[in-house]
Amino acid sequence: MSFLTTLEVKDAPQMQAYVAIPEGNGPFPAVIVFQEAFGVNAHVMDVTDRIAKEGYVAIAPELFHRTAHAGFVASYTDFPSVMPHFQAMTTENIINDAAACFDWLAGRADVIKDKIGCIGFCLGGRAAFIANSALPLAASVSYYGGSTHLVADLAATLHGPQLMFWGGKDGHITTEHVQTVTDALKNADKDYINVVFSQAPHAFFCNDRPAYHKQAASESWGMVKAFFKNKLG
Repeated sequence: MSFLTTLEVKDAPQMQAYVAIPEGNGPFPAVIVFQEAFGVNAHVMDVTDRIAKEGYVAIAPELFHRTAHAGFVASYTDFPSVMPHFQAMTTENIINDAAACFDWLAGRADVIKDKIGCIGFCLGGRAAFIANSALPLAASVSYYGGSTHLVADLAATLHGPQLMFWGGKDGHITTEHVQTVTDALKNADKDYINVVFSQAPHAFFCNDRPAYHKQAASESWGMVKAFFKNKLG
């Protein structure tokens, strides 16, 4: 079952989110799904549905709700229309949005309260890292989290294990950026897994984009399923 819901957020008007619920009675573990910069589009909803089919209550919040209308999505070729919303996002915004999702999930009778994790892609990859630092998450997955190196100091306050995927041919995220993040995690003695797909570009997981790399997408998804099963199952 899937539906749209509206959440109360600490610093803003209401935020719309897409929800997918597994079949059965539960209770279930849960996963927050953080979007790419192009909105909670068909691909993000498909990922949310896929996670629900694995047995998790999944929710994908619309992170641009402060500056864009509910349901906002943009073409993958129209980044200029995304920029004002992307640039307006702050770490505090992300924490408040993640907290709204966490509280909504924790308030449901069909969710196991201490088995809530998150996953995110690009902008959402950074959001997943930030959320893991601010909330008592049991697991977090970041796919090619852009600008995560700028918040690497948050590694010291991560709650759950952190799984990270990067593309070796990413034209946006450099080897130095990745090293900054992994050094911070290592220095903080955190539980993390760092995976680089040497032949994959940025956004390799999205099968609606030219950057899609079938092998990296398939293999990383297998790792995600195992990771969530071990940490949330």
